[in-house]
Amino acid sequence: MQGAASGRQGPLIAVVGPSGVGKDTLLARARAALSDRPEVLFVRRSITRPASGDAEEHVPITAEAFDEAERSGRFAYCWRAHGLGYGLPASLTGHLAAGRPAVINGSRKVLAGMKERFPTLSVIQIAAAPEVLAARLAARGRESADEIAARIARAEEPLPIAPICVIDNSGELDQAAEALVAAILELAAPASR
Repeated sequence: MQGAASGRQGPLIAVVGPSGVGKDTLLARARAALSDRPEVLFVRRSITRPASGDAEEHVPITAEAFDEAERSGRFAYCWRAHGLGYGLPASLTGHLAAGRPAVINGSRKVLAGMKERFPTLSVIQIAAAPEVLAARLAARGRESADEIAARIARAEEPLPIAPICVIDNSGELDQAAEALVAAILELAAPASR
């Protein structure tokens, strides 16, 4: 593979979007669609919350174990948001160093720092119309109307790093999933040449 031979770091593709936009569902669809492409790594984050069927597939970890993993260098990158710890496994560094692409479930708050750590970072933003987001968040029943309004307002703020593309997930899920797969393949292509 040319990427590995040239020493060029593989692309890190961060998929970001507000709560309720369907990012986890789209990432699961993309992972399944690209299951025959082992060079494209879909990174499982370590998160200090239990596993649940309605959230991303992650590695559950206690707060104490997270702190120890951070201290001992078992994360390639980690951060805290919304009262939780998030960590990307140290193995990600070797995968990218070999010139291969990786896809992560990203967080808008850490994109700038992540870009410093991973210069090949590209961002794909998942979006939905404000009324669609509001309806989805209300249906979950976890937040008040004021909290939902605050989330919608944050979703309208520009990202610290401009996205390569924005995928609208307001409508047909299959169309949004196909668009995400196509965007990932386009960004991964330089590593495959």
